[in-house]
Amino acid sequence: MKKQKIVFQFYRYNGKRIKAKREITFELRLSSRLLLDEICFNYNKALIEEQINRSIDEGNKDDFFKWSKAYKTFIWE
Repeated sequence: MKKQKIVFQFYRYNGKRIKAKREITFELRLSSRLLLDEICFNYNKALIEEQINRSIDEGNKDDFFKWSKAYKTFIWE
């Protein structure tokens, strides 16, 4: 995996340019990625549950089977 780097340039009035590099820590990247994955997972699960409940209320069996098949991927534990 490539390192993400931010490059800052400071200019002095008398002299050369100085480049400074700052790296994003691995722990911060990992925790932010896991948090975003969990948010997306919960949003998609709630959306599919809503579709299942709507198909039950409307009495549409085809939609119910379609959404329940998609919901199985969220409860495979």
